[in-house]
Amino acid sequence: MSTLGINVQSVDKSFGRGDARTVVLKKTGFVAETGHLTMLIGPSGCGKTTLLSIIAGTLHADGGIIEVLGQRLDQMRGNAIAKFRARNLGFIFQQFNLIPTLSATENVSVPLVIQGLSSTRAERKAREVLEWVGLSDHADFLPAKMSGGQQQRVAIARALVHEPPIILCDEPTSSLDSENGRHVMDLLRQAATQRECLVLVVSHDNRTYRFADHMAEMEDGQIFRTLKTKDEIRTHHPPGV
Repeated sequence: MSTLGINVQSVDKSFGRGDARTVVLKKTGFVAETGHLTMLIGPSGCGKTTLLSIIAGTLHADGGIIEVLGQRLDQMRGNAIAKFRARNLGFIFQQFNLIPTLSATENVSVPLVIQGLSSTRAERKAREVLEWVGLSDHADFLPAKMSGGQQQRVAIARALVHEPPIILCDEPTSSLDSENGRHVMDLLRQAATQRECLVLVVSHDNRTYRFADHMAEMEDGQIFRTLKTKDEIRTHHPPGV
């Protein structure tokens, strides 16, 4: 059963001061549920990544409520946010951010080692998740020996390995071709449905829209439309358009 995992209300964010001040988010509201893949879409510069960063706790809002898994991130500071993020969030980026000198298994193991697991236990868990993303035969490869699609699957495995309830994705397919992008989105859908994660994907790649269960559309720092069903998504964003 789905439950509310992200609840953002009346969030403001600006950068700079005086005449150089730029308003990025204006009284923005947004919700997302566990067990679903929710997409946050809109043109470049509309505030998507800023909102994602606020939800992740890596950027402070100027005002508003940011509630994640029932916890008020807007009332947390410093080490409390860092601990919450390490325990509850997994991240997938446009750039894969793999450590080039580490194998796929070692890259995936990193979050577990940071949490204090022994290298042996971390490696065993990493290999299990690499098998789930279809890369058991590349477990000992360095990133340079893998394609972009394979590297992104390693990044997905790394995000999932510590079993976080929320996966945050910033343009995870924009540097991939259609086939690899489709494979990545299939895996993210499976993470939502099979692993009961809340998967939030920021994107302006319209090839990915058909994978969404819910969608929020942004423009000029505000969410102007929320699509709550696949039928609504297909109506406003028909395949191939």
